[in-house]
Amino acid sequence: QVQLAESGGGLAQAGGSLRLSCAASVGARSFTMGWFRQAPGKERAFVAAMRWSGGNTYYSDSVKGRFTISRDNAKNAVYLQMNSLKPEDTAVYYCAVTSLSGYRNLRTEYDYWGQGTQVTVSS
Repeated sequence: QVQLAESGGGLAQAGGSLRLSCAASVGARSFTMGWFRQAPGKERAFVAAMRWSGGNTYYSDSVKGRFTISRDNAKNAVYLQMNSLKPEDTAVYYCAVTSLSGYRNLRTEYDYWGQGTQVTVSS
């Protein structure tokens, strides 16, 4: 069983920054970590992903160049640094894990999810 817990959401102004954290249980180290988001009335959408062991990172076109996914092995944590925020980034953000490697951007490919953290960007 993999346990995930997000934190770091909140209110930011357009153009500002936030950093989300996802605390993962030790068992998540052999997985691919992903970030998704769900805006009101919309489906949960892929944001970013990376293999816990390192290697390539993947981003949706809407956040590429603005968001950065990273991890800290010592803290068992994955982060999402969000810069140049836009009002359309407003959503509940979730971290998730999958045992699959490579580029995984489908919600159905992920096995475990955190409870989500709200990000609100004002214009």
